[in-house]
Amino acid sequence: MIIIVDFGSQTTHLIGRRFRELGSEITIVTPDIAIAEIEKELPSGIVLSGGPASVYQEGAPTIDPKIFSLGIPILAICYGFQLTAHLLGGKVISGRKEYGPATLQITNLSGSAGQITKGLSPKSFVVWMSHGDEVVSLPEGFMIIGSTEHVPFAFVEDVKRSFIGLLFHPEVEHTEYGRHILANFIRICGNPVEEHKLDIDELVANIKEKVGEMFVIGAVSGGVDSTVAGVLAARAIGKQFVPVYVDNGLMREGTEDHVKKIFTSQGHVEPIVIDAVGETLKSLRGIADPEEKRKVIGKLYIDIFEREMEKLLASSKPVKFLLQGTIYSDVIESQGTNLASKIKSHHNVGGLPERMKLQLLEPLRELYKDEVRTLGKTLGLPDEFVWKQPFPGPGFAVRIRGEVTKERLEKEKQADVILMEELEKARVLQSIFISFPVMTGADSVAVKGDGKFFGEVVALRIVESQDVMTATWARLSYDVLQKISSRIVNEVPGISRVVYDISTKPPATMEWE
Repeated sequence: MIIIVDFGSQTTHLIGRRFRELGSEITIVTPDIAIAEIEKELPSGIVLSGGPASVYQEGAPTIDPKIFSLGIPILAICYGFQLTAHLLGGKVISGRKEYGPATLQITNLSGSAGQITKGLSPKSFVVWMSHGDEVVSLPEGFMIIGSTEHVPFAFVEDVKRSFIGLLFHPEVEHTEYGRHILANFIRICGNPVEEHKLDIDELVANIKEKVGEMFVIGAVSGGVDSTVAGVLAARAIGKQFVPVYVDNGLMREGTEDHVKKIFTSQGHVEPIVIDAVGETLKSLRGIADPEEKRKVIGKLYIDIFEREMEKLLASSKPVKFLLQGTIYSDVIESQGTNLASKIKSHHNVGGLPERMKLQLLEPLRELYKDEVRTLGKTLGLPDEFVWKQPFPGPGFAVRIRGEVTKERLEKEKQADVILMEELEKARVLQSIFISFPVMTGADSVAVKGDGKFFGEVVALRIVESQDVMTATWARLSYDVLQKISSRIVNEVPGISRVVYDISTKPPATMEWE
């Protein structure tokens, strides 16, 4: 077993996933009980996660320094490394902030450092950073393994204490050789490295056991997550599963047909479709704050599903559960742990009302987007469904900065259709994880027909990713971008210009709101 001490990192759960994929059992614990759990479980290795705090701020999470004298190999990532340096006599300051890619240069392969870098042929590779503090003085006994242009102590080791410190994140997909480094740490712990795969039969059995004879309302949106969750439920409980699609006017064109097709063909059940367009726009009237939008939409969803529950109960169907396609990236961004920072309230997590008549059923809650897609393929879903772009539960409401009006919603939909059409024509749509226009709410001057006017600026967000936790912007050709821009400015009324968002995640989130 490997114990992960969670200091509130957005990627603590992802670290655990990587180790499980490589064949190791893991347990995640909080810093306050870490020593007691370590002495109880006697793990073969310890991981100190990252986190949003600074080691020198009041109330920052810490750990008993006794952990460094137990003789158990330790891998410390970002905050975990900074905290170690701080506790052992090094120095940490608010240094150069780095978010996103950096090039790591391996400078030392001597001694036991060769174990953690074993099998790495390149002397430099891209790593993913997300830190605001920096270690500027190492504790006694530490040596440097690798550095970046701006951070000399990016990859370090203390042989005597069996300690390895990383200022970068090996667990995220965009760090090259990150999985390789984690596998080497498993070997340092004396464990074998074995590939582990998801067990669909176990997921189906868990649903059956939890649901029993009760009925389940399925909140299906046409997205990959809710579709896979719904098909799993249909396989597990058959006619006890009742999929419900809420047409709130905030989804992409064709979503309703998509939902009907997949559940009649795969789940052998006709979804209930509810027209809530007018109700949704009315509930969003006058609301500009993105958190409020998500909470309003989350509450409206629950109100609608509870109305459906009453109808089913009246027809002698004992409904108890509401199935959602919640995945782990939804959970952690909604502050999934006590020490984590809250990024936003996903409408199906932090945006839900406190009191609900229905009990949540979330079979994918511990999984990531790429794992969900793998499940979809294994379940036999067609590629057109499995590789469909993610779409936020609140839909276009969080792609319109400011108030959602009928007029602005129509403009967003027009721009979205143009974007998807041009990406399809350019034959690049399949390589893109997610793409959408944003009605920014910012106006700029433009000239049309020799006349000046102020119109809204549209931003394009087009990124590549696997699991949502990290992302980089798509390097589209200038010709494709020009065509998209020209069409949006000319065909969507009131638009003055188009800009392209080239921010990575981190620091930027996938969506703008």
